Amino acid sequence: MRVLGMISGTSHDGIDVALVDFTLTGDTLRGAVAHTASTPYPAELRKRLAAALPPAATSLAEVCELDTLIGQEFAAAAAASVEAAGPVDLIVSHGQTVYHWVSGGEALGTLQIGQPAWVAERTGVPVLSDVRIRDITAGGHGAPLVSYLDGLLLAGLGGTPAALNLGGIANMTVLRGPSDLYAYDIGPANALIDAVVAARGLHPAGYDEDGRIAASGTVDQRLLDVLLEDPYYRLAPPKSTGKEHFHGDYPARAVASAGVEVSSADLVATLTELTVRTVARDVLAAGVDTLVASGGGCRNPVLMDGLRAALPGVRVLPSDEFGAPADDKEAIAFALIGWCTAHGLPGSAPAGTGARAPRVLGSLTPGAGPLTLPTPLAAPPKALTLSTP
Repeated sequence: MRVLGMISGTSHDGIDVALVDFTLTGDTLRGAVAHTASTPYPAELRKRLAAALPPAATSLAEVCELDTLIGQEFAAAAAASVEAAGPVDLIVSHGQTVYHWVSGGEALGTLQIGQPAWVAERTGVPVLSDVRIRDITAGGHGAPLVSYLDGLLLAGLGGTPAALNLGGIANMTVLRGPSDLYAYDIGPANALIDAVVAARGLHPAGYDEDGRIAASGTVDQRLLDVLLEDPYYRLAPPKSTGKEHFHGDYPARAVASAGVEVSSADLVATLTELTVRTVARDVLAAGVDTLVASGGGCRNPVLMDGLRAALPGVRVLPSDEFGAPADDKEAIAFALIGWCTAHGLPGSAPAGTGARAPRVLGSLTPGAGPLTLPTPLAAPPKALTLSTP
């Protein structure tokens, strides 16, 4: 079954896609990653999206328009992938998270926009969307859903491996045994760095390319101490967070609270060190011996060198070595969720999200013809192997 996974993450910079051809052999699911791509949002659309995100006030009219415009961008990205790599049986469109409602440590709701009907109409292919909310209704956080893929992908490593995703938010899945895992959002990875870079016009792409800005700055210890005191870090897993908490105004408020004056380079350096410290602290506390990293933060040498220096006894590897390119792992994860839903199987790991039990995820929008699903499977796969061309 050929499934196209699509997502725009908390960095809201564009759409990542991954086409995976899944084949089940015994209790092992094999996924051939046939195509990957990344499509930036048009500059004006990204600007409008950023302006509507918390803590900004917005209107239902703006939400409706963004829902359509982002849906059309997802449709164009899907059509381009189908044209480049051939037909698919199912498209999974995660869309763009614009609000993740957490109160008192409990996730109460989540909103992803990017109307899937535009994708179905453009491609003629059925679309699975709204994949997080069912886990939340079962008492989970709806995140990190990638923990389901992590559990399958790292099952044969032995020891205490963990998967780390460095997107806008850093999340980690820790395996304590073949079927024993936990996962949660650690805190910001790129979200605060990107916010400063964009707000101060430090780079036209809105991120710290190759960590150059951080490398030119010096960590401000007083500011770092204030940042590390955020109560979120003391919450026990499962937990989730996003730009509702670590939003664009957060760095300026921290600077004011610390009572310091910092240059742009020093602020970026300090925020990068914040990610290093919070991630390293949790990795060490979990007794992890192998850390498999993915996400845009893997392309930041200041961040990765900092993690390796802070984790001298831990083997740090890119997810590429497991068949999941670091930039595409989340899109692959949503393709996997689509395969599971199509076969009547849960696509979540309750130990990772905090849900009462696993759930079949998402809502289906029919394509051009009747909605026909494969014969349901009686049991989920026990392992996953991924390969790239």
